[in-house]
Parts: sequence; C-alpha cells; structure tokens
Amino acid sequence: MPPRRLGRVDIPRDPPCFLPVRTALRAHAARWLGPGQPVAVGLSGGADSTALLAAALMEGLRAHAVVVDHGLQPGSGEVAARAAALALDLGASAEIRRVRVGRAGGMEAAAREARYRALRQAARGRPLLVGHTRDDQAETYLLAALRGNPAGMLPASGGLHRPLLGVRRADTEAACRELGLEPWRDPQNEDSAFRRVAVRATVIPALSEATGVGDPVAPLAQAADRAALDAEALDQWARRAATDSVADLARLPQAVRGRIVSAMILRAGARVTRAALDAVEALVMDWRGQGPVAVGAGLVVARADGKLTVTREKGVRDAR
Repeated sequence: MPPRRLGRVDIPRDPPCFLPVRTALRAHAARWLGPGQPVAVGLSGGADSTALLAAALMEGLRAHAVVVDHGLQPGSGEVAARAAALALDLGASAEIRRVRVGRAGGMEAAAREARYRALRQAARGRPLLVGHTRDDQAETYLLAALRGNPAGMLPASGGLHRPLLGVRRADTEAACRELGLEPWRDPQNEDSAFRRVAVRATVIPALSEATGVGDPVAPLAQAADRAALDAEALDQWARRAATDSVADLARLPQAVRGRIVSAMILRAGARVTRAALDAVEALVMDWRGQGPVAVGAGLVVARADGKLTVTREKGVRDAR
C-alpha cells in the first residue's frame, strides 16, 4: 500500500485523480531516470508543477524544488515563499532563486530565458523536471506555427525532463484538489495580452467550434509530438553531417543544411534569422558570385574556395 503521508501532508489511499500524474511520472522515470535518483523540480506553485513534485516524491525520487521569483508582480516574493514552504511540507528540499528579467525579445521570452538559466544552475547537473502538460504541448505547436516554425517539446532533452506531456491540465488541477493542496493561480494566466493565454482562452476554443473536431488539444499535441521527434532526428543528422564544404552541403536536404549553417552562425556568436539563412542558402544553391552575407554581431558568412566561412568584416549590409 502507498504511504499515507508525504512529509507533513496526508495523502488519501489510491487517489484516482492523482493516478494519471503518478502513472506518467513512473513511466518517464523508468525510461529516463534511475530509481531514487536525485532530481530538481521547477516549482512555480501552480497545479502542474505541484502535482509533478508530489508524484516525483510518491514515486521515490529525491526531489529538490527550485522556485524562481521573477519579481515581475507585486507580492512575487510571498508567492515564491509559499511554494517553497509547500515543497518542504511535502518532504522535498527547496530553494528560491530570484532573477532579473531583461527586455530582449519581449517580456515573456526574457522571463523564460531567465527562469531556465536559474533552474539549470540550481539543478547542479541533476535531471531537471518541469510540469508541461498535454495542453502546453498543443499551445506550443500553435505559437510556433504562428512564428513560421511548427514545433513541439520532447519528453527528455539535454537534462530537461517533461514527464507530464501526456497528462491534461485538468488532471493536475484535479490531483491537487484530491490531495488537499492549494496551488497558486497566476493572474497572468488569465491575461489575454499574453500570447499563450490568448491561444489557450480564445484560439483553441474557437478551433473546436469552427471545425467540429471536439477537443482540438489532442490532435494539436500529437502534431507537436511528431514535429519534436522530426526536429530531433534532423538535428542528429545535421550533427553527423556537419561540414563547411559547399559541395557536400549542396547534396544534403535543405532542412539538414539549414541546421548546419545555423550551428555555424551560433558558434560564431551571431543570431540566426530567416533572412540570413535564406541568403546563405543562395550562396550554396544559387551561386552567382554574390558577396558575403551579414548575420549580425559584425559577422558575415562568405563562400570562398568551395567552403563556407564565418568571419568578421565591416561595411557589409545586414541580411536581416
């Protein structure tokens, strides 16, 4: 029989709403984690991460909760302290990381970058578990498609683990109610000024009504799963085929070639843009003697002697 308590929290015997969360965590741990392995859990205090932390502890993982205080809302310190206290009550260790959020790329992107940087630092090499659900996967697919690059999240990648990608948000909320846990409800999750909230509150319900497919989350998340797996395979192919030879690049599919070029640009310290990739593509596949392509940060991609090189050069117009 499972234990009746997690730390100082009473747990009902075989709570049915908690079962999908535990089952998902158990299957993920069996594939990617070891028994009783130390893990870090990103804990916002919301239902998803709270249910994830409880499941990790119930399944015998040694969980360290990391609470990130972005300092973007009044009372954020109290919210972080409450989440950390809940983690301690459940029997986990916990810490709060306060971050400063910049403005580059918009507040949402800057907050996400600051959050994951803090989480990875606090994980100290341990697997990092975050509470993304099936609903998050569907929303990610739509948001990425609106940027011209439909994408999804992998269950495990580079030390980052998403055990709940097969679990619905309603399941994590029901699990918390069943366990008597009171997760924090972020008021920003009700603000449609944020793109993800707008997709969640307006676009997905409208898709259901307009298409008559019922709940569109399942097929959207399935498409995201496939997009993530395809991207992973192409990334692996690109790493194996990496070359600066124009002739070799020309023989590769464009999706692989683009990844190799992107890696070259990123390693040099510039930012990859669609315009730059298109211009470099022309250097490889539509060569007419054109000059180097500016990719920002004072860098250019040039074709010379049958090779692509990233060099520093002045006075070249930026392809962006």
